[in-house]
Amino acid sequence: MKKENGFKKQKKILDNRENIDLKSQFKTVKTGVKNGVFIFSKPLTVEELSQKLNKSSSDILKFFFMKGVMKNINTLLDENEIGELCLEFNFDFEKRIEIDETNILSNLNVVDDEKDLKPRPPIVTIMGHVDHGKTTLLDYIRNTCVAKGEAGGITQSIGAYQVKKDNNIITFIDTPGHAAFTEMRARGAHATDIVILVVAADDGIKPQTIEAIDHAKAAKVPIIVFINKCDKPNINIDNVLSQLSEHELTSEKWGGDTITVEGSALTGMGVNKLLEAIITLSQVMELKANPNRLGMGVIIEANLDKGLGPVASVIIQNGTVAKGDMLIAGASYGRIRAMLNDHNEEINLAYPAQPVKITGLNAVPQSGDHFVISNNEKDIKEIAEHIRLYQINEQNRERELLSVDADTNSKRLIIILKADVHGSLEAIKNMLGKMNVDGVSVVFLRGATGGITKSDVELAKASKGIIIGFNVKPNKAVKDLANMQQVPIYFFDIIYRLSETVEKIMKKSLDPIYVEEETAEAEVKQIWTYSKVGTIIGCGINSGEINRNDQARVLRDGVVIAKTKIASLRHGKEDITKISSGKECGITLENFNDVKVGDIIQTFKIVEKQII
Repeated sequence: MKKENGFKKQKKILDNRENIDLKSQFKTVKTGVKNGVFIFSKPLTVEELSQKLNKSSSDILKFFFMKGVMKNINTLLDENEIGELCLEFNFDFEKRIEIDETNILSNLNVVDDEKDLKPRPPIVTIMGHVDHGKTTLLDYIRNTCVAKGEAGGITQSIGAYQVKKDNNIITFIDTPGHAAFTEMRARGAHATDIVILVVAADDGIKPQTIEAIDHAKAAKVPIIVFINKCDKPNINIDNVLSQLSEHELTSEKWGGDTITVEGSALTGMGVNKLLEAIITLSQVMELKANPNRLGMGVIIEANLDKGLGPVASVIIQNGTVAKGDMLIAGASYGRIRAMLNDHNEEINLAYPAQPVKITGLNAVPQSGDHFVISNNEKDIKEIAEHIRLYQINEQNRERELLSVDADTNSKRLIIILKADVHGSLEAIKNMLGKMNVDGVSVVFLRGATGGITKSDVELAKASKGIIIGFNVKPNKAVKDLANMQQVPIYFFDIIYRLSETVEKIMKKSLDPIYVEEETAEAEVKQIWTYSKVGTIIGCGINSGEINRNDQARVLRDGVVIAKTKIASLRHGKEDITKISSGKECGITLENFNDVKVGDIIQTFKIVEKQII
């Protein structure tokens, strides 16, 4: 009878779930100046921004030139650069979110009626310094609280699991440390309700502890501190509490509002008290969700299984997910073919805060991707295709960055950097950016938190770069791909060793030194445009000698607006190979026609510099 009532309850939910109309939430933003405020929604090129601000591109290029940064009219400016320019030109600025197919999944605005909301379990992430006991705590909770009375226990990891304590369910994300938390935050996913900060009683607060505190605070997630290893002799709890208070985590014992629990993940001391604290805090937070709508949530892990195809582990944040539902996660989509809970049991319906593993997607999504269930299969396929093309364009744009320094005399060590936390990422980038090895510069083609992916390997292969992982490692599939593509991957957990290795690589990378040697300078006197030829530039040569195969740069108001090559050289009606100072000539440039009277054309060649 109980099972029959369960089926009736599931059928009632399935029959009455509210659909999400994805396209109805699209929102456009009109870019431009309004009442002295420049409103924009995405990166803009120098040329686009000059038109929107009604300022000359030369002024914008000059602004960056004075800061020692070379750009051209096609350079894409990010949010910070646009903000700097607005302040320079006495505009206030405001970035607004434009919602379209490419970002709808991370910007859904779902409003539920209060009467439809039901209490849901809290989702908990455990963080802290390495070796302070994060994994031991997760293992103890899993082994003692999950398997008890459950057939089979947990037979395979799905990236998260649920425990029951006094008829209250708690969901733990089964990835200790910062990687999962920061990767999800970086992708706009807020899947954690409570952070358990593990601090060893015999060691106190360490650098990764501080990073964990900073990340939890930035995400506005409440922290419960578990003071671990209290079974050891000669520990100083008061010292730990003092250190915590220095980071605005004053214990309730000291009159603050931070819950602290003393215990041992090894023996289980204090673990029950920790679980009770989680339940109490979650009840105060009044966590709720609407089970009577189509589900949405976050991808925790995903991989390609030889027998099952793409497999994704997800946590449901709102609504319910059923076998047979149509799901979209990033550029991946499909109808759920099978759904397993954290005991490896096949189920038909999953509820808010429940972790499940699903099959049926057409491709492997990324960790941190938002997923949404919708009845409109046509919309799902269209949105997924837009996201796929957007991701391809972003990868192509990253590859275009490879040409930024193509004309300099410096060899570049191209690095794809992946780290466990944002703090480490920025510290490493700053350190390597200041590294001084004559003739070699460091270019960060990609820097992000999270694990090393196939996309990183493909980018490194295309760019002839290396991958550096700090406190992160790739899975076997990524390792195999890197070996096959002969992409070097270096792993570190100590920054100074990373620095030493990169310096050695840079010194081995030294090529013969080449420099630009200027050959001539000419001023643009007249311009003719012919459809078959393009722009013919009439010049007077001020100094030097122009050769037919010289490289060239175009300057406007002292700012380089283009680097190119001489395509043709004429004197009168004759094609010539060179022409010297004091004479006039006609020039065409390769792939550049935006020349104005008064511009300066400097020609040069690359020569090898002999080192004595």
